Amino acid sequence: AMERSYASLFLLLIVISCALAKDAGKKDSKDTTAKPKLPQTLSRGWGDQLIWTQTYEEALFRSKHSQKPLMIIHHLEDCPHSQALKKVFAEHKDIQKLAEKFILLNLVYETTDKNLAPDGQYVPRVLFIDPSLTVRADITGRYSNRLYAYEPSDISLLYSNMQKALKLLKTEL
Repeated sequence: AMERSYASLFLLLIVISCALAKDAGKKDSKDTTAKPKLPQTLSRGWGDQLIWTQTYEEALFRSKHSQKPLMIIHHLEDCPHSQALKKVFAEHKDIQKLAEKFILLNLVYETTDKNLAPDGQYVPRVLFIDPSLTVRADITGRYSNRLYAYEPSDISLLYSNMQKALKLLKTEL
């Protein structure tokens, strides 16, 4: 048993020293453009500096426990509308800042939860869920045939809908 605990301690030390070395190296490269801290594959380009959850289940759990609303973006990598929205979303400074107040999830596949497709499984679509795990079907975009769709030109509406998702939360809790 003694050897095993030494081995795990040794592994821990290696991990720690790697982490420290990485931090030390970071300080010098401040002048270069700010790079994401880790290769953020979960962001899929929607905001590499933001923290994204991996699954719908994890996102619901985190939303409930942090009392932060959840924002879900359904999109597809080969859909030009998704790509166009992703570009303006990622470049919109205010949206990226506000997004920190949400639990975030972007999905390139559909969940089995029918509540996430109140009016169909089109992309891109953005839905908000509050910490009581209620889908906020009342927070919609401007298209009556696709209630949760946003075009790049609707980015300010998406921003105000994000504010709405946060504001309604405060009054209801």
